[in-house]
Amino acid sequence: MRSIAFVIFARTLAFTGVIACAVPLGTAFAAEPKPDFSIKTKWVEASVFLDAKIKSDPLLAANCLAEGKAWAAKNRADADKERKQDPDLFRNAWSYERKYQTRSVVDGRYVSIVRADYEYTGGAHPNSSSDTILWDRSARKRISIRPFFIETADNGPTLKAMRQGVIASLKAEKKKRGAEGADAGAIEGIEPKLLKIGPVSLAPSTEEGKSSGLTFHYAPYAVGSYAEGGYLAFVPWETLKPYLTPEGIKIFGGARPEGDDDDG
Repeated sequence: MRSIAFVIFARTLAFTGVIACAVPLGTAFAAEPKPDFSIKTKWVEASVFLDAKIKSDPLLAANCLAEGKAWAAKNRADADKERKQDPDLFRNAWSYERKYQTRSVVDGRYVSIVRADYEYTGGAHPNSSSDTILWDRSARKRISIRPFFIETADNGPTLKAMRQGVIASLKAEKKKRGAEGADAGAIEGIEPKLLKIGPVSLAPSTEEGKSSGLTFHYAPYAVGSYAEGGYLAFVPWETLKPYLTPEGIKIFGGARPEGDDDDG
């Protein structure tokens, strides 16, 4: 009579063989990316990730990583303070994650980055937010979109045109998601001010080295319910053509690539 140990061994070997046959040759299981910086204590876990394109530019990578480290340290300090005041809030460790992801590289000079934050502090659901960064490789620093437009005054013609384009894009996307008319007040509340209209990035283009327009990134809750998720509003460059400077005319062109709206 075969021993129980032998039977278990045989069954394990057979099961392993089934798995091996089910996975095509050459297939590798994708490993989770390692953070470029992390803090891990009993009460707080904070991680910062940079994508490969950002890491290929040492100055840009250093800039983003310095910001990410400061963000992680602040969250740790805030959590420690909260824990001392109310230990019951920390049944599990609070989690924070920040990702820097390249949105586009225009004219070999302007790098648009989306900075996505995630946090879970024991509430009903995680919270997420996003912001954008525009890096000028020539100037070796962060800039705004102001150099691309003749004027960007609050409530001026450029920002009014941007706002109109944003609202039209958001309403179209709401209709597509079956959320037409929901939270209309939040959309109408978008202000024609550069620092209020929303995080903006240079959209990629079908024409190499160009941008097809501006995209505005709205996290959950910004212009809709949490269940709707985030929104990406697109304003084509043709809409903004009357307001462009020579540098703006130089960098914009082409059309939005297919599938670029698969965001949020």
